[in-house]
Order: sequence, then C-alpha cells, then structure tokens
Amino acid sequence: MKIVRFSELKASYGIPWSRMHIDRLERRGDFPQRVHLGPGTIGWVEKEIAEFVSAKLNNRQPVAA
Repeated sequence: MKIVRFSELKASYGIPWSRMHIDRLERRGDFPQRVHLGPGTIGWVEKEIAEFVSAKLNNRQPVAA
C-alpha cells in the first residue's frame, strides 16, 4: 500500500484543489479520508485516490460536438 502526500495529488493525479477545499470535501464524504501519519503529517491511500479519479472520469458527461 502506498500513501500519497498532498504534493503528489496534483503532480500525479491532477487534483488541483487547495488543502482547505480537500478538507471540506472529506468532511462531506466527497473525497477519500486522509491517514494521519504523525504530528502534522497526513496522506491518502493511493488506491482510494486512483478510484476517486477513475469514478470522476467514468461519471463525466460527454461534450456535445
């Protein structure tokens, strides 16, 4: 299991949101929950982030040509 840090969310998965916005999404249940690794250190389970991005891609609406 790999843990993804905040900096990797954008670099590897294209997630552009701020820490504050991700926190709001987590509280609403609209983003995978963080893992507390130590004092002031958090991350997310890579598999859960990949599933989140995949679900977003699968649920998008096609653009009319």
